[in-house]
Amino acid sequence: MKYISTRKGFEATSAETVFQGLAPDGGLYVPQLGSKAIDSGRLQSIATLRDAEEFVMEALFDDLPAEVRSAAADRLCERFPKDDPVPLVKKDGLHILELFHGKTGAFKDVALSMLPVFMKHAANGKRVLILTATSGDTGSAAMQGFAGVDGTEIIVFYPATGTSKIQRLQMTTPADRNVHAVGIRGNFDDAQAAVKRIFADPKINAEAAAHGITLSSANSINTGRLVPQIAYYVLAGAKLGREFDVVVPSGNFGNILAAYYAKLLGSPIRKLVVASNVNDVLARFVATGVYDPGEKFTVTNSPSMDIRKSSNVERLLWILNDGDSGEVARLMNDLDTKGRYELNDKAKAKLRADFEGGVATPEETEAEMRRMREACGYLLDPHTAVATCVAKKLGYPKDGVPCVVAATATPYKFPETCLRAFGADVLTDPPPSFRDLEKLPIAQTRVCDVDKIDQEVTRLF
Repeated sequence: MKYISTRKGFEATSAETVFQGLAPDGGLYVPQLGSKAIDSGRLQSIATLRDAEEFVMEALFDDLPAEVRSAAADRLCERFPKDDPVPLVKKDGLHILELFHGKTGAFKDVALSMLPVFMKHAANGKRVLILTATSGDTGSAAMQGFAGVDGTEIIVFYPATGTSKIQRLQMTTPADRNVHAVGIRGNFDDAQAAVKRIFADPKINAEAAAHGITLSSANSINTGRLVPQIAYYVLAGAKLGREFDVVVPSGNFGNILAAYYAKLLGSPIRKLVVASNVNDVLARFVATGVYDPGEKFTVTNSPSMDIRKSSNVERLLWILNDGDSGEVARLMNDLDTKGRYELNDKAKAKLRADFEGGVATPEETEAEMRRMREACGYLLDPHTAVATCVAKKLGYPKDGVPCVVAATATPYKFPETCLRAFGADVLTDPPPSFRDLEKLPIAQTRVCDVDKIDQEVTRLF
């Protein structure tokens, strides 16, 4: 599989995209799918997450050696429950795809169990410093994924305020020598913008190279994060054995983009529903074709979605514009210079054909958490509650077609919100990896202003 950059059309192998993270033109790498599609017989034979991951890797990472792909699948299976790592459970008329049974309790544990294997192969003995911006979940999953991995070092930047207590503990208690977390006095958008700027800074990259270091990423801008996530939706389709709709709580757009790639590969997804909180840039975008982050930023009870500038939309732009890198570059330039961009009519029509969006407020989110518990005894985290609330608002499931909701985190990650929604003495059986978090010493204590992020990176050279 060949990959191409979204802005200037640079080609790369899958290993090169993993190693580089961001493309040299400042854009993202996308697979050149062409007419590649899932063989229906092969889809029906998929029974496990490993089956789905192996298929997706064969389709999109076929130039990685088979032993590397197998090792990545092995590492994933070692870190998840063996019987059913991503259960699909039916609750209140919806099919809930539970993606939170990894160590940090978030959907990102799947891909970040595999990315270190891809990265070590792609690095081919070179030292890699991985820069990661997080709104709460990617950081802890990346630190767990790369902890102790030879030849790699990782630094995570997270909002010092706005994350949940558990999210912060998951990032500040790891003590492995190769993992670092830094709180920033700012939000996720600030951190993501700084990380992208550092990747594009020739002076910082030259200084890193002089120390024998290459910079890369564990965010979903990296194909090694994005590709494994496609398997969730391939597996859901195999389990259902029929057409289905998907609702995904969306922040940086990587998870729902993975569902879209599953659809492009042939998985029988009818509609993709973007569920937003009141930072509703994505919901407005799929409704209007206008991407306008605006000035308003709200800290909510679904903090992993508190994002106004979603990187992975750029990959969608490339698809909607039939691989026209010049058009993507123009749109991204409009975002930089005008603060917004608007799709052309053809791209708008393609967007609306596949996507729909909706919004849930913080109050609606907690009300939905209570409603689901009372209706069927099921406990939702606030992000998944945004998705089920939006699904119900939009009338899903529709037309007798099953509706799959991506449950992106365990409620135990958000005890403050759960206490308000459910009351005391409800979250009584935390996952093993959560039980002792508050007893662990704080190992990561650094906090910086946004304009000091560069210095936090270069001190590790």
